[in-house]
Amino acid sequence: MKNVVRVKNVAIGEGKPKVCVPITGATKQEISDELDLLQTINVDLVEWRGDLFKEIENEVAVQSILQKINEEIPNLPLLFTFRTRAEGGGREVTLEEYQRINRFVIESKLTNMIDVELYRGEKLVKELVSFAHHHNQKVIISNHDFNQTPSYEEIIARLQLAVDYEADIGKIAVMPQSNQDVLTLLSATSDMNERSSMPIVTMSMGEEGVISRLAGEVFGSAITFASGKQASAPGQIEAEKLQTVLTIIHDSVNKYY
Repeated sequence: MKNVVRVKNVAIGEGKPKVCVPITGATKQEISDELDLLQTINVDLVEWRGDLFKEIENEVAVQSILQKINEEIPNLPLLFTFRTRAEGGGREVTLEEYQRINRFVIESKLTNMIDVELYRGEKLVKELVSFAHHHNQKVIISNHDFNQTPSYEEIIARLQLAVDYEADIGKIAVMPQSNQDVLTLLSATSDMNERSSMPIVTMSMGEEGVISRLAGEVFGSAITFASGKQASAPGQIEAEKLQTVLTIIHDSVNKYY
C-alpha cells in the first residue's frame, strides 16, 4: 500500500500531484516580494531555496526569514532546501556547513519538510534523516543530474537508495538529451511507483521534459515544481497554468475509474 505523507492539510501521494513553488530571493526584500505573490496564486507547497539567500550562513537572518514565511503563508507546508552547486544550486559549502545549516533549520521547528541530497555521504544523510524525524520533520531525499538522464536501472537504484535511507519521499531530476530519455524517466517512475510504498517525485528538466511535470498522476510522481516569480530549474511552468492542466488530467483519469 502506498504511504501518504501528510503535511498540514496536504496529502502527498494521493490525488493530483501537489504543486510546489520555490522562494528564490537572494535578499529579505526579494523574498518579501515573492511571499506577496504566493498569497495570490494557487499552490499546495512552498520550497525555500536557502542556497540562494545571501545570508544563509547567518542564523539570525535565517530565523527571521523562516518566521516571516510562516507569518505570511501559515497554511502552506514549507520545504527547506539547500541545493549545492554540484546539483545545480547556488553555492558550495563543506559537509560540516551543510549539516549545520540543515540542523539549525530543523531545530527551529519552522519548517515541515527538509530536502537532503542523496550523495552528501551515507553517514551524513542518515544522521540528518534521523534528526529531522526526531523533530517531526518529513524528509525528501533528492538527486539532481543536470548533465544527462541515467539509465532506467540507475534511476531505480537511486530512488531505492532513498528508500534504504528511510526517506519519506524520494526525488530525482534529470536532464534529457532526447525524447527517449524522457520515456526512460517516465518508465522508471511508473515501475518504482508500483514497487515502492514511498511516494516519489521525478522530473525530466528542460523543454523536452515538460511532459514529466504534467503527467505525474498517470506515471506516479507526487509533487511537481512550478514557477512563481522566478523558476528554480529549467522547464518549470507558471503555477496557475500548471494547476489548470493537472486538474484536466485528474478529471479525465478519474472519469474512467
